Amino acid sequence: MNAITPDRAARKGQAAAARVVNALSVDVEDWFQVGAFENVIERDNWPSLEDRVERNVEAILAMFDEAQVKATFFTLGWVAERHKRLIRRIAEQGHEIASHGWDHARVFTLTREQFAEDISRAQAVLEDAGGTAVKGYRAPSFSIDTRTPWAFEVLAEQGYDYSSSVAPIAHDHYGWPEAPRFAFRPLPDAALLELPVTTAMFGQRRIAAGGGGFFRVLPYGFSRWAIRQVNSQEGRPAIFYFHPWEVDPEQPRVPNAPLRSRFRHYTNLDRMADKLARVVSEFAWDRVDKVAAHEAAALDAAQ
Repeated sequence: MNAITPDRAARKGQAAAARVVNALSVDVEDWFQVGAFENVIERDNWPSLEDRVERNVEAILAMFDEAQVKATFFTLGWVAERHKRLIRRIAEQGHEIASHGWDHARVFTLTREQFAEDISRAQAVLEDAGGTAVKGYRAPSFSIDTRTPWAFEVLAEQGYDYSSSVAPIAHDHYGWPEAPRFAFRPLPDAALLELPVTTAMFGQRRIAAGGGGFFRVLPYGFSRWAIRQVNSQEGRPAIFYFHPWEVDPEQPRVPNAPLRSRFRHYTNLDRMADKLARVVSEFAWDRVDKVAAHEAAALDAAQ
């Protein structure tokens, strides 16, 4: 038997990863709508703040066009109401329009009735702006967890095909560490699919590796290692996300925000676009709904 050299093993891992198509997504919200600033920027003040989301989304669309990839844009209804032509352009370029709720209210801050109204209102505006059906949902700040199991029931009742709203880790802002790491059906009597954001394993410990601040702050090599682990060792797609404000190093600063929030929000903004171009070119990507359909079929086949 021939020994496998490190270079050969690396090439083998890269080839296996290349066969897996990952889910690429953008959580469309502006710089002042993030969870990190929710206690220092009032929603009533949003209309008076500098709107930078359109220019940033346009830059992302150009990047995706150059790389010839399609993605899902989980968009706030609040943003879609003010940028209907942008939402239509996203859809016309072949990307999926999906819901991020109305105004970034975390699910566990809402009652069941309020949540139903929130996603219904967002869906109506997104479908009107994009001219396509909205069948996917991502909770703001991955806020579906053990406190909100009823949220899946509401999503199923309103006809959603999939959610990507669970972070199966422990985190100070969110997390459901007991949740499955990969696609699962949260309801026994509904086809709704949940696609948790990607985690990698370091020994017995789950590590957040699905994009966003983790991708922006940590070295690129970490994300490459994590995606390759999920693709080649586990044969599963990565669920990757980022935000338009993360490619905007010139955005306004919020000096009265907590130090930890400012560190997480502003670190490496000037490097993010280059890192994204690199990861988009290195791995295979598609819209979340396409990956969800593949995962649902695999679950059905395994039963």
